[in-house]
Amino acid sequence: MELDVVDLGTMAYGECWELQQRLFEESIAQKAAGEKPSQRVLLVEHPPVYTLGKSGKESNLLVAEEYLRGLGAEFFHIDRGGDITFHGPGQIVGYPILDLSQMGIGLKAYIDAIEGAVIDTMAEWGITCQRVEGAAGVWIVEPHKPMRKICAIGVKSSHWVTMHGFALNVNTDLKWFGLINPCGFTDRTATSMERELGERVDAQRVKERLLGHLAKKLDVNKINTKRLCQLTNVG
Repeated sequence: MELDVVDLGTMAYGECWELQQRLFEESIAQKAAGEKPSQRVLLVEHPPVYTLGKSGKESNLLVAEEYLRGLGAEFFHIDRGGDITFHGPGQIVGYPILDLSQMGIGLKAYIDAIEGAVIDTMAEWGITCQRVEGAAGVWIVEPHKPMRKICAIGVKSSHWVTMHGFALNVNTDLKWFGLINPCGFTDRTATSMERELGERVDAQRVKERLLGHLAKKLDVNKINTKRLCQLTNVG
């Protein structure tokens, strides 16, 4: 299987969400017509933004939306699973738009693949992470310390096509997470590679290694680097 990857650089959340939706609907339409959609991953870094999943609680946003706007952050109610999270500079955000039926896997196996790719990537930097039962994402768990989430995961699927995805904190300013109960938890914290290692990290290298591990987990044998205009008739 081949995977088309486009790095969008920095893009506002609303613009990227619209792009995701268009690609997602295009893939579903192709399946309905008996075609095989391309397998795609969008990589992006967002300006500061908070997103609340369809099952999330607004009470997990600890300040007023007007306060967020005063800080230069946006806020969106969105259609993925999960609760509230933050996206911003220093994060690697990935939105895989994949037809799982081509891979022969279900949604749980797909989420396991993302988590496994992040865990394997973090191990290359000497950061030991794990899954936590009942809490999607990738966590650092140490005795006598609150659990720390380094990567959030929230997805949507329809007709076995996925959208939304993951957000890995590389050099993220963690103070933004102080304005929310991240992912709805009050007894756990967010962390980043920079916080864990005590130094800034080469995000491009992390991105490359993460893509490699994700490709391995999903049995991808070729990664095609694309421009946005090559993915579909947008941009």
